[in-house]
Amino acid sequence: MQVTPTSLPEVLLIEPKVFGDARGFFMEAWSEARFNAAVGYNVHFVQDNHSRSSRGVLRGLHYQLPPNPQGKLVRCVSGRVFDVAVDLRRSSPRFGQWVGFELSEDNNRQLWIPPGFGHGFLVLSETADFLYKTSGAYAPECEGAVRWDDPTVGVAWPLAELDGVAPQLSAKDVAAPLLGVAKHFE
Repeated sequence: MQVTPTSLPEVLLIEPKVFGDARGFFMEAWSEARFNAAVGYNVHFVQDNHSRSSRGVLRGLHYQLPPNPQGKLVRCVSGRVFDVAVDLRRSSPRFGQWVGFELSEDNNRQLWIPPGFGHGFLVLSETADFLYKTSGAYAPECEGAVRWDDPTVGVAWPLAELDGVAPQLSAKDVAAPLLGVAKHFE
């Protein structure tokens, strides 16, 4: 497994070793010992989530605040997405900064998004199956969101790949507040 810190050093790009031949491939998608060594502390995952979305669906930017924050280890097992993490820790020198990577069934990349960061993705393929391992259970009373198109954050979503189709958003994501008024981590 190759682990690369991003420009938000706590957010890690993880590329598992893939062993392939004419029959297909094998990869170790997650190992507790290797993962914890890579992040430098023990992460206990409590929930696995699976979403399927169609082309142009944009989910995010979501997070959970204390007392039930969530870290997420995410990957796309079918299709292709542009995945984003945003630093939402007000005390961070990188507050409001973002990183984004393409995750796909072809590149097998994963992204570790620790508590304190918002997360979202845009589906670039006809459909995409997206898996999340979370370090905290879903707690609706702790959930937060920042608008996907907040100009202060300035995520460069690859909208050109949608050939003029507007992103499909949930009502909750359309109503998400801007960074300046959203709830933050300290």
